[in-house]
Amino acid sequence: MVWGTSDAFYYVEVDANHRPMRVKRHRLGRATDEDELIYEEAAPGFFLDLDVTSSGDFVTIASSDHETSEVWLLDRRDPDAKPRLVAAREEGLRYTVEHHGLDLVIRTNADGAEDFKIVAAPVGAPERANWRDLVPSRPGTMVLFHLPFARHLVRLEREDAKPRIVIRELWTGAEHAIAFDEDVYALSVNPGFEFDTTILRFTYSSLITPTEVYDYCMASRERVLRKRQSVPSGHDPADYVTRRLFATSHDGEQVPISIAHRRDLVLDGTAPCLLYGYGSYGLSMPASFRTNQLSLIDRGFVYAIAHVRGGTEKGWGWYTSGKRENKPNTFRDFIACGEALIAAGYTAPKRVVGFGGSAGGMLMGAVANMAPSLFGGIVADVPFVDVLNTILDADLPLTPPEWPEWGNPIESEAAFRTILSYSPYDNVAPQDYPPILALGGLTDPRVTYWEPAKWVAKLRATMTGGGPILLQTNMTAGHGGAAGRFDRLDEVALIYAFAIKAVSGPEAGQSSLAA
Repeated sequence: MVWGTSDAFYYVEVDANHRPMRVKRHRLGRATDEDELIYEEAAPGFFLDLDVTSSGDFVTIASSDHETSEVWLLDRRDPDAKPRLVAAREEGLRYTVEHHGLDLVIRTNADGAEDFKIVAAPVGAPERANWRDLVPSRPGTMVLFHLPFARHLVRLEREDAKPRIVIRELWTGAEHAIAFDEDVYALSVNPGFEFDTTILRFTYSSLITPTEVYDYCMASRERVLRKRQSVPSGHDPADYVTRRLFATSHDGEQVPISIAHRRDLVLDGTAPCLLYGYGSYGLSMPASFRTNQLSLIDRGFVYAIAHVRGGTEKGWGWYTSGKRENKPNTFRDFIACGEALIAAGYTAPKRVVGFGGSAGGMLMGAVANMAPSLFGGIVADVPFVDVLNTILDADLPLTPPEWPEWGNPIESEAAFRTILSYSPYDNVAPQDYPPILALGGLTDPRVTYWEPAKWVAKLRATMTGGGPILLQTNMTAGHGGAAGRFDRLDEVALIYAFAIKAVSGPEAGQSSLAA
């Protein structure tokens, strides 16, 4: 919901499948059945989102799927505003819109700028023919976010899995980036609540540094710490180390790995390691601080994130080289990361516990089939493991929107064969498997509960040894897992207890869980 004029606001309605697909305007003091329909999205794979430009002058209606977007503007000063199109929908064209004075400031992948660029266009004539470059595209450097102020333009970008905040003076074009000491960290830019200011607020953390909120003067380049996340149990970042390692994948690509461990950990190649991965939908995994991670790290674990293809850690090409026909690269990258951690002396075979959820759970199922002897254990949280059967079922409401990501096996034999080659359920083999913990949610609308259940059943029926193969179905949870604060902590404790047990004992990765 966003406000228009002082007596009206806009909101989004969802359809029966919980797809945001209709924008309405409500006027205070009137009945809801009098609300005006402003925009309705007919394409079943497109989802709507409402926002307000940083200038405060326009409401934006963004309609998008995984690969294409379209934006409409509503003048917030006009009580009867009608939506005005910025640029017509084109397959593969993505853009987001901000506003500065007489111009719209647009982040887009137009004209082959797959890692995005920033352009400007007149408010009165915003069509593509009038777009002019402000910040050109640089391959491998992905522009993630942009925020105009009265005298500055801020952008958040990422290169080699490392984020960066860059500030441009609008009148001179001069730029500078904010510097940080750590090699592995996460950044976010807080929305500008004031337009005519030189103060930027941003949030910083790392795998070992609790979340910090800073005010940064874009003119003087001074920063002021406003808030630091407290860790009631006590935490000194100096007791820990973060590092960046690169793994060489099967085709020579360098895959970034973010690593954290205790400073006093002896790196003699025997430490247990929790290796997390996702690698789908262009989503990147930030190296951010979570207090839960300390529980494992303080027990002598190396905590690592494999920034595999399928995310955008190294640009849009990193995503496209890990989707559809290139999806197997995601799995090979993850295996290469595990092997690189072993070669660098962090851990050993069967001391690595793989962990991923949803599409990352599919990653776990695939690598369990491909390299079972590498892992001491596998945790697959709400795992998308019956990929082929799900993507073949066009009657499932969330299947058609997934075809751009995985391919459409109904129409393409090549897509069918590619998915069949890696779908975890379809590739369970008569071999030894490491201990596996699969978690499902009975009310999960994205990955139905029977996917992990049937996968576990097939593993148990087919495997020749190893295991055990464990399944927990939360009878009250959806795709996000347990909802209550302490219920969620119980779930994390279960995962960590499994990881610790899986790499303990004389036969770690095999029989220790049977005790």
